[in-house]
Amino acid sequence: MTAGTPPRVDLRSHQHYISSCVEIAQQRLNGARSIAEIRSQENEFNLYPHLGDLEDPHQILEHDEHQDSTHCRDRAREAVAQGQILFEHAAAGEGTRLMLGAKYLINPARDLTVAKIAWLMSQEAGKEITPSEVHSRLEYPPESLLPLALGTRHMLQLAFELEKLARELGEDPHLVLQRQHMLVIVGEEMFFQVLRDFYRWRFFGFRPEQVFFLAQKSYHGLSLQDGNFIYDPNSPRRLHNHGQLVMQQTMDQEIFWVSPVSHGQRNRLPSAAVGDWLQGFADKISYNIEDLEYLTAALDYPHLALVLELADQGYRMVMEVVANNPIKPQKGGMAAWDRNLGRDVMIESFQLGQLKNEEIRFLNRNFNHYPRPYAAWKQVKEHGLPMPIAVKDGYLYFQPVQGDINFLVPTAFIRRQVLRPIQNLKSPATLPLAINRLAAQDRQPGFKEFVARRSASQ
Repeated sequence: MTAGTPPRVDLRSHQHYISSCVEIAQQRLNGARSIAEIRSQENEFNLYPHLGDLEDPHQILEHDEHQDSTHCRDRAREAVAQGQILFEHAAAGEGTRLMLGAKYLINPARDLTVAKIAWLMSQEAGKEITPSEVHSRLEYPPESLLPLALGTRHMLQLAFELEKLARELGEDPHLVLQRQHMLVIVGEEMFFQVLRDFYRWRFFGFRPEQVFFLAQKSYHGLSLQDGNFIYDPNSPRRLHNHGQLVMQQTMDQEIFWVSPVSHGQRNRLPSAAVGDWLQGFADKISYNIEDLEYLTAALDYPHLALVLELADQGYRMVMEVVANNPIKPQKGGMAAWDRNLGRDVMIESFQLGQLKNEEIRFLNRNFNHYPRPYAAWKQVKEHGLPMPIAVKDGYLYFQPVQGDINFLVPTAFIRRQVLRPIQNLKSPATLPLAINRLAAQDRQPGFKEFVARRSASQ
């Protein structure tokens, strides 16, 4: 099969994107005789080009949260209160490894019992894990949790912390929530279920015309016929990984808001309007709905203060490095020093060949900042992202990586003084941790009362 520089992905529209996928496959995989042959060489095709030049990262900035000046923290708090931070919530995950459906909609109090968690963990581990083993790892049983879906909790936590900030600053909590802007990314198939959740909770106190949505598209796979790749409508539709969602944000008429009285009618923004909108923010925080630390700390003022300082120094992406989970090491972005480039980089694990998950020491938390977010958006719009491949169900799909933005804009890597293990809801093995983190959210002083007030206002 021949290599070479593949065509750049065309982001003018979804049809142009699909045509790009076919062209990229045709050039990059020219000479392939079957999808099965591509599958056998998938790791080779996705290898990071400088794999032999990697070593432990050199320039991770260790952040001492206790040394931040009062001025820096005040700057961060004021930026949040004044609506200068864009909150992006990535909630399109299908949760295939969890076997519980879309992550936004998972309601542990309703969907899980100790026995079910034990069964799910046993299926994943390939050996029996008893309910008593699960019970020993739980601080509270799942049925004792507030009966809230994970996505609902995600939105309530941000509103809860914003109200707390407003009271601390002596401001009206309602006005502080009304100043905020957010972008909620969901799968197309689950959009109306998520929208019903926003309707039910009256947009969680946020201004509806400042709550923007992106319904991430799924795509059919490519098949190979007589040496030619075709976009095959007979194949299953799949999301093209989290990198596609940032590319979709640059397409025309893809970001939209919905009026509470419009029955779901989408008010779409032209791409130029999205660019203008983004230029008004000091930072964009990209949250992932599976991040369990978020459940008690959605607003991290010390880190935001550092990000705003890094923005002044010219950085346009900031990635946090954490330790891998020792109980269940997971794949994800790996921080490393690339001798060829002379800089630290973040590389997705499927680009690392045969490297095992437990060999990944420094992992991206999937909690990224984009200082002055227009800069990263503009680079993605102009250049697209690399397009790694994946074969699933006998068809070819692409899996671009959001973290590859670190190759497009000046990027800083930061870590806390105590390198904590990643806390993500990724697989059944992490369900006990997730239940404990949800219980900690419920135990926050005033949280249950806040939820009750919000519920009463529905």
